[in-house]
Amino acid sequence: MPYINVVTSVKVEDKKKLLEEISILISSLTKKSKRFVMAKLDDESEIYFEDENPCCFLEIKSIGSLNPSEMAMALSNFIYEKMGIPLDKIYISFADVPASMWAWNGRTFG
Repeated sequence: MPYINVVTSVKVEDKKKLLEEISILISSLTKKSKRFVMAKLDDESEIYFEDENPCCFLEIKSIGSLNPSEMAMALSNFIYEKMGIPLDKIYISFADVPASMWAWNGRTFG
């Protein structure tokens, strides 16, 4: 943890680079080691958000360390800079998961 899932209607040319860069950003925003950040990308997804213009949905889960009001603009700006998707075409979902509900290496964190 943390985990970020990026679903977008646009085609991402350098998927590995985007995943690495967003992992670094999430690590920085949550102040958690990049070693524990998992990132997933689904590009060219069929998404409809008011119309067929490019859009993006970010899902972020973590055990604590989430501050949505401070993180939303940094994440939105990242998506705009990397994919050209306007801020009003980006949704972000934040979920703070209890440590007892998150497992790694065969055991839960709490």
